[in-house]
Amino acid sequence: MNAQQIRNEYLKFFNERQHAVISRAPLVLKDDPTTLFTGSGMQPLLPYLLGQPHPAGVRLVDSQTCLRAQDIEDVGDNRHTTFFEMLGNWSMGDYFKEQQIRWFFEFLTEKAGVDPEKIYVTCFIGDEARGIPRDTEAAEIWQKIFQEKGLSADIAEIGSAEDGDERGIKPGERIFYYDDGENWWSRGGGLEKTPIGDPCGPDSEVFYDFGSEHHAEGYGLAHPASDSGQFMEIGNQVFMQYRRLEDGSFEPLEKKNVDFGGGLERIAAAANKNPDVYRISLLWPIIEKLQELSGKKYESHTESMRVIADHLRGATFLAVDGCVPSNKEQGYVMRRLLRRAIRFAFELGIEQNFLEQIVPLIADLYVDDYPEVKAKRDEVIVTLVKEEKAFRQTLSKGIKELGKQFPIAGFVPAGAAAPKPPIVTGGDIFKFQDTYGFPKELSVEIILMQNRGVMSEDWVAEFDEKLEEQRNRSRTATKGEFKGGLGGQTLQHKKYHTATHLMYAALKQVVGDHVTQHGSNITEERLRFDFNNDEKVTREQLDEVERLVNEWISWDLPVSFQEYPTDQAFEMGAIGAFGDKYGDTVKVYKMGDEPKRVSFEICGGPHVDHTGQLAEDGKVFKITKEESSSAGIRRVKAILK
Repeated sequence: MNAQQIRNEYLKFFNERQHAVISRAPLVLKDDPTTLFTGSGMQPLLPYLLGQPHPAGVRLVDSQTCLRAQDIEDVGDNRHTTFFEMLGNWSMGDYFKEQQIRWFFEFLTEKAGVDPEKIYVTCFIGDEARGIPRDTEAAEIWQKIFQEKGLSADIAEIGSAEDGDERGIKPGERIFYYDDGENWWSRGGGLEKTPIGDPCGPDSEVFYDFGSEHHAEGYGLAHPASDSGQFMEIGNQVFMQYRRLEDGSFEPLEKKNVDFGGGLERIAAAANKNPDVYRISLLWPIIEKLQELSGKKYESHTESMRVIADHLRGATFLAVDGCVPSNKEQGYVMRRLLRRAIRFAFELGIEQNFLEQIVPLIADLYVDDYPEVKAKRDEVIVTLVKEEKAFRQTLSKGIKELGKQFPIAGFVPAGAAAPKPPIVTGGDIFKFQDTYGFPKELSVEIILMQNRGVMSEDWVAEFDEKLEEQRNRSRTATKGEFKGGLGGQTLQHKKYHTATHLMYAALKQVVGDHVTQHGSNITEERLRFDFNNDEKVTREQLDEVERLVNEWISWDLPVSFQEYPTDQAFEMGAIGAFGDKYGDTVKVYKMGDEPKRVSFEICGGPHVDHTGQLAEDGKVFKITKEESSSAGIRRVKAILK
């Protein structure tokens, strides 16, 4: 069964069970100023899940198109896409766990053709301190369903995803209890982040096992919540059965809701028994066309073709929903999708206008199921082809500009000294990518092959620094607001931001004073930090970094800041990631006072008030991963657990 058939069968399946089929919401929600795009199937229905009656009734089903701009840089592997469809069904105070779990399992195995033996599920482990029991009801329903199919279905207690990395799966296990980091839903996230007065509850996620040959190294032992590649989440059933009270406790709701979301592309991949979502019927025809246009094979140019297929599909639906390329908000992301696709087409050798051949193909994959695509097909083609032509003119200007900025060294008379070639930096290479769309490899090739200059020693790190700044602008979930490496302003963000400063100081002490920041990204779940180092950081060094950070946390150092003239700040020993790119004055954060000052760093903030806050609830600092980010640049990820 192909993806289109799975979508239609899903809508039919739940419609036969008294669900009203509702239309998808547009990717740009006119009445929701808090986000750039519709990013989940639940998002347009949140008012109804919070109590407002839906005009279509208490049972609903749809397929919602979604776009997540923060995933742009992840596209290229076998499962990430910026654009995707989320199959969804909802019960507003009607049926609950028994019907939902049985119906979804029935749909997967009897309609979509997913092998039941490859299905694994997770449930909420409970939280005794907050009076929330483990979700034995959902686990026992799953166990009964699997046993009816003659499948072993032992229940395992895992805890966190990190615990799963260490424990793995034991023979016969199919149902797994995880903590609120994995199996709790609220608008804020985990239990502690659940907003006061909001409905919330446990969820039960469904995974497909593609086999141990897809378990990548470096992820510990395999288990459903691991990102290793063996397991892929194909559906999540949220059971809204609690409300958080003013005192932080939770009470059961009288009227319980079910919210289900399942990725169409991922379900289709499971039905194909192939973890590559780009081989499904909604993406593979685009790949085939790219092979035809480029004369190259998907197997040897996988990443480029995946990026092009994903980005053009997303841009097509943005155009259907009335978005146009621009330099602001949604239009900025749309333009970036298109320009990245065209840049990757360069890498395939496709230098002619090609959207007029690809966009109609994409539209035709959806015209039978989405009337708005059929109605706007020709208009969409015109919009996107016009943007491509304008961008290719920009590329042409870029080639001329590159020639002006880095001219070819002319004829050198006999006996004369050859002119010294200019130094080309990474701010230079990034400029040609960002302004004119040149892939960095193309710029470097032209410069070196035509003897226009020599690359600076740190050009890759310089380029990556500028690229990271651009990525941070695209990661925002707030309309019109482009943030830095810090992804938010919650207490958890502040804790991880503070921990990043401590880790930076420890890396300088353990690895060497040459260590300099080359980018960071901070979420509520973890910190990520890039820095220069020519070789892998050893486990012994990482252990020492962990020890130092945890020691400094235990000292409960005060955290404060003061503004200084920039030159004075550097003279006082402040470290900063962006050299001479600061203004006349800077804000410098200090952690600890002499003789126990451990960090003195230029930063915009915010941070916690004292380092001991990082150890609340018995948490300790732990580095979870160290890897290469690019040539000469290492990347570490760390958590407070």
